[in-house]
Amino acid sequence: MLGARAWHRRGFLLPRARPGLAASRRGSSSRDKDRSVTVSSSVPMPAGGKGSRTNCSQATPQKVPNRLINEKSPYLLQHAYNPVDWYPWGQEAFDKARKENKPIFLSVGYSTCHWCHMMEEESFQNEEISRLLNEDFVSVKVDREERPDVDKVYMTFVQATSSGGGWPMSVWLTPNLQPFVGGTYFPPEDGLTRVGFRTVLQRIREQWKQNKNALLENSQRVTTALLARSEISMGDRQLPPSAATMNSRCFQQLDEGYDEEYGGFAEAPKFPTPVILSFLFSYWLSHRLTQDGSRAQQMALHTLKMMANGGIRDHVGQGFHRYSTDRQWHVPHFEKMLYDQAQLAVAYSQAFQISGDEFYSDVAKGILQYVARNLSHRSGGFYSAEDADSPPEQGRRPKEGAFYVWTVKEVQQLLPEPVPGATEPLTSGQLLMKHYGLTEAGNISSSQDPKGELQGQNVLTVRYSLELTAARFGLDVEAVRTLLNTGLEKLFQARKHRPKPHLDSKTLAAWNGLMVSGYAVTGAVLGLERLISYAINGAKFLKRHMFDVASGRLMRTCYAGSGATVEHSNPPCWGFLEDYAFVVRGLLDLYEATQESAWLEWALRLQDTQDRLFWDSQGGGYFCSEAELGAGLPLRLKDDQDGAEPSANSVSAHNLLRLHGFTGHKDWMDKCVCLLTAFSERMRRVPVALPEMVRALSAHQQTLKQIVICGDPQAKDTKALLQCVHSIYMPNKVLILADGDPSSFLSRQLPFLSTLRRLDDRATAYVCENQACSLPITEPCELRKLLHP
Repeated sequence: MLGARAWHRRGFLLPRARPGLAASRRGSSSRDKDRSVTVSSSVPMPAGGKGSRTNCSQATPQKVPNRLINEKSPYLLQHAYNPVDWYPWGQEAFDKARKENKPIFLSVGYSTCHWCHMMEEESFQNEEISRLLNEDFVSVKVDREERPDVDKVYMTFVQATSSGGGWPMSVWLTPNLQPFVGGTYFPPEDGLTRVGFRTVLQRIREQWKQNKNALLENSQRVTTALLARSEISMGDRQLPPSAATMNSRCFQQLDEGYDEEYGGFAEAPKFPTPVILSFLFSYWLSHRLTQDGSRAQQMALHTLKMMANGGIRDHVGQGFHRYSTDRQWHVPHFEKMLYDQAQLAVAYSQAFQISGDEFYSDVAKGILQYVARNLSHRSGGFYSAEDADSPPEQGRRPKEGAFYVWTVKEVQQLLPEPVPGATEPLTSGQLLMKHYGLTEAGNISSSQDPKGELQGQNVLTVRYSLELTAARFGLDVEAVRTLLNTGLEKLFQARKHRPKPHLDSKTLAAWNGLMVSGYAVTGAVLGLERLISYAINGAKFLKRHMFDVASGRLMRTCYAGSGATVEHSNPPCWGFLEDYAFVVRGLLDLYEATQESAWLEWALRLQDTQDRLFWDSQGGGYFCSEAELGAGLPLRLKDDQDGAEPSANSVSAHNLLRLHGFTGHKDWMDKCVCLLTAFSERMRRVPVALPEMVRALSAHQQTLKQIVICGDPQAKDTKALLQCVHSIYMPNKVLILADGDPSSFLSRQLPFLSTLRRLDDRATAYVCENQACSLPITEPCELRKLLHP
């Protein structure tokens, strides 16, 4: 079994490596990348590499669309007029491959992926390459966001037999769905230092004809090795590892990779990775009086501030782009993903809780304002993403970042007004350009713009504090703040007239669950009911459009129809583990924000369904997919990395702890222990790859606090105590409202609630731990002292 390394992204051939699971690279796992660096094979094959970067164009409609025209996925529909005879993932394609004895070419991507657009334009619209695919392969197109199980299985193969992974992902399979060659993006033709997609297809065709048995044998060996390497099980272990040890090791690994100047944890590209920031905040809380604790807080807050000041944040329209192409957070990959907005809103809200600095709460509100405006369905759900590419003008070919960048001339024309009181002649445009680092030549380096498409263009990034900008021109700080905000609003209004990036209007249950958390947590922390109402509407959308009452199952996807209508695929795409885990988290956060027990009741029901469909009763932990849904796939995996999104097992560990706190059901605590024990070896080996799970491990071993507020939900004194709790960063707790009704849902779950009384008929708080409660507290200031000594 041979593993072929890839062409390096700069075009140099790297030495061959022994096959094996690729070590996770902090901040740049396959889930975080959308361009090719790799090709892998179980037999010697050519390597594919990154081609010259060109603008993607819209598919030219053919007279006869292929069968993808019947799909709902925006990504599959982007390929519906390719001359490639595409099949969606399904039995029809597999039967054809077996009947005709052809290998399957599997192409996996998503609708806002820049390099997916590139390969579609360069290769899948190419008549000759399409003829090769149609004659010698069965071509299958998969939206990774619709079928994360298919994506994870074959990305595991690509990563295990090469130096990395990414999208678009290109994998060749036997008719029995076992992989034998894998890669990512391929340019269409051979270059000086790379092999083109046409040549790859020709060589695989010849290998299949001449050495098919060797291919099949090697493919089986690869699959067997992956099965062994990907197994996650309790084994002989009875208990999870020490939280103190895992915490310390995870922190040390993060500390070693920290960028002191710009924040973050890699050189470039740099990803937000909210799971790391969440870990650092938790680490600070449990080590507040130590030097390491202070260091953890500083690392997280500095990273969040540098990100918010950088070009990765859209200063004109708010929200965050997917990642930065440089260590300064300056020039982003301009795509905007729902899951980033959801998690970053929570991270900035927590930063505000910890620091009290309104800079962070303003950023959180800006993120949610963007989501409400650009990514929200009229019925309450949330869309998946906005593309990086758009035409600079109507009728022109799309370019990456065209919607977001500015020339000096544009800004000067939009903001010509003189600024009164300045120590030198100054216009509003000049003030804004100075503060945000715009220059006549543009502030994007040629190394970040190899095709020269962004010459003279600028990405807004904060260069100076308000105080320095004000001092430079002899102005009042508040006057500068007002002038800059007015200027940004004028840019925003002008930008509305530009062609907009493509919107992926697919709705995913998992990402909607994260977004419900984003609105619920931020709304509760800031005391803003209007934000909580977005969380409520999001949860109602999930229950109305993505939940099957009869079976208790979630659907993975639905799609925006005309007007405010919602459409589903037929048959429906049922939910995966992450859909249940993230929605349950969202519902628990929503209960704590609203104290409406119906959300808690639904969370319990979904957790029961999750346990039934995904729990590994032998090895512990949850599989990513249902056994039946993944039938035929060579692997059934348990996700073991917290990356751009947290691992569903990590989130489930937290959910189980919280559900135990809300109900006292021992089964959920037992499952949490089994899950953490099953992932022991992964945590011990590379704790920094599972910071969210290490956080859950700490929460389990520290014991959860139950904060009970006895009072009328509508009374001012009850709301004052609730807001006191919400204002404090305290992740290891459940917040319960006891309204005095012994027949209420929570009173039936936790009988001890009926023993807690209001003091002098006032709203009263109790802090309970290990089945013992504090003395009654009626004053918010006293409660704050107890919770945050």
